[in-house]
Amino acid sequence: MSSRNSAMSGTHSEGELEGKVALVTGGATGIGAGVVRELAARGADIALTHRRHDPAAVVAAVEKAGRRAVAGRVDATEPSEIEAFVEDVANTLGSVDIVVNNAGGLVARHTLEDTTPERWARVVELNLTSVFLTTRSCLPYLPNGGRVVSISSLAGHNGGGPGAFAYASAKAGVHGLTRALAKELAPRAITVNAVAPGFILETPFHEEFTPAPAQSAAIAGTPIGRAGTPADVAAAVAYLASPGSGFITGVLLDVNGGSYFS
Repeated sequence: MSSRNSAMSGTHSEGELEGKVALVTGGATGIGAGVVRELAARGADIALTHRRHDPAAVVAAVEKAGRRAVAGRVDATEPSEIEAFVEDVANTLGSVDIVVNNAGGLVARHTLEDTTPERWARVVELNLTSVFLTTRSCLPYLPNGGRVVSISSLAGHNGGGPGAFAYASAKAGVHGLTRALAKELAPRAITVNAVAPGFILETPFHEEFTPAPAQSAAIAGTPIGRAGTPADVAAAVAYLASPGSGFITGVLLDVNGGSYFS
């Protein structure tokens, strides 16, 4: 077993989420797939959305762990699509106890001058509006004591890299939305938190948009001395989804190897 696989196998508390249903948007690849695997390993049944990536391998991993899996091709920026999927999940799996808002992406790198209103709107819809729509759609099914965890980004703190100002703005919006909803849903003991990853490899994000020299520079600038992995982020998400995190809400948990302290 590789050292990385050994680390992954020790991240979860088996059975901790037994009887829970977790809905993960964008769960077929990258960080989302890592979150799906980790929550299933902890005992949760899984519902996941996907668009561009085949969910078969992730669904198979969930079923191999002995958990139920439901996958749907859903645009999380379209209210009718996410609402229909959530309703189907609740009917099929019985509940929605944990919501992980992971769907998002850079879309493209554009300067302010080159960013049309349509480009701006697409980035904000994908990274911020999807969080609002998914959380709102799940709210009728979330029990008291439910969990909402959104994937933000280091870019929401520091403005991101070149051509990422729209993405950074949307992720900063996720921070504000997280804190506002933490207050609004606190009377029901529903916790609302966000995880802000730094430089994470093994994801489509950096494979598509970050050239090799920039990747090397990012790693060199990370005090811990390596890039993060989806497993690193998944472990943080799983903690915030766990029974032991019930007194933690409105938190932005940074997972960046020490490259930024909030």
